[in-house]
Amino acid sequence: MGVSIFPMLQATTNNVQPAASPQATQTPQARIEELKKQADGYTAVLQREPENPTALRGLLEAKLGLGDVKGAIEPLEKLAKLNPQETRYSVLLAQAKQQMGDLESAAQVYRDVLKGKPGNVEALGGLSALLMDQKRPEAAILLLKDTLKEAPKTNQAAPGSVDTLAIQVLLGKVLAADKRYDEAIGIFDGAAKENGQNFQPVFYKAQVLQQQGKNDEAKPLFEKAAGMAPVQFKDQILKAANPAPPEASPAASPAPTAAPPSAPLVPDASKPDAPKTDAPKTVDITKPLDVTKPAAPTKP
Repeated sequence: MGVSIFPMLQATTNNVQPAASPQATQTPQARIEELKKQADGYTAVLQREPENPTALRGLLEAKLGLGDVKGAIEPLEKLAKLNPQETRYSVLLAQAKQQMGDLESAAQVYRDVLKGKPGNVEALGGLSALLMDQKRPEAAILLLKDTLKEAPKTNQAAPGSVDTLAIQVLLGKVLAADKRYDEAIGIFDGAAKENGQNFQPVFYKAQVLQQQGKNDEAKPLFEKAAGMAPVQFKDQILKAANPAPPEASPAASPAPTAAPPSAPLVPDASKPDAPKTDAPKTVDITKPLDVTKPAAPTKP
């Protein structure tokens, strides 16, 4: 299990949809051809106007729609440079570099974001996942603990800039991914005490218990989390509490293991026209807690 690495990048790719038109029912191949034409058109514009923001965003969307993460890096680099205050472009750039295996560059981009915004959850999540992928769990844990330690001072200077709950959740998930279950549960218990009306720490504690096969202890916590959660999360919580059994195979197979804990959601602030926000983050209770495997990229 692990921490999701590319939530923004994935969300943006998934949001690339054909424009509403008679061609909305076009075949996948036709959509690919359309995206290629769009990419060529935006590239032509950029040859004349290298910093045209509309063309850069359009090219980025087209490249990610085609699954061309490598081709998305150049427009992302320009957009990040042109919009230094809009950290979503820098985070997307780091995710793309990470997806392409350029881990040193990705880590540097994440660290650059965190210099200016130490509480940026997307950058913290991406860098933590990168460190876990490098088999450096202690570095990931220290990063998050240091951020929490400095949070009061940071929030005093810039109120609300560090969402301590989101970072506590991320820390708990990293600890669980490193099989430090007691420490993870301690983090979730502390977060639950500090945020008594929030379902997330309760839900994630339940998932850690479930991961250890302690289903009798997990069940009442899942029920409590479902009762506390906004309506849009209730079905997902109940589904996580009752994972579908694996399909039986003809040959004898090992006993099934518990479903892994879920990963943090980074809201889709990656769309080019989305307003910039560093508002407190919530949790995607559907994504597996995978700190070791990068996920497929997504779009702005």
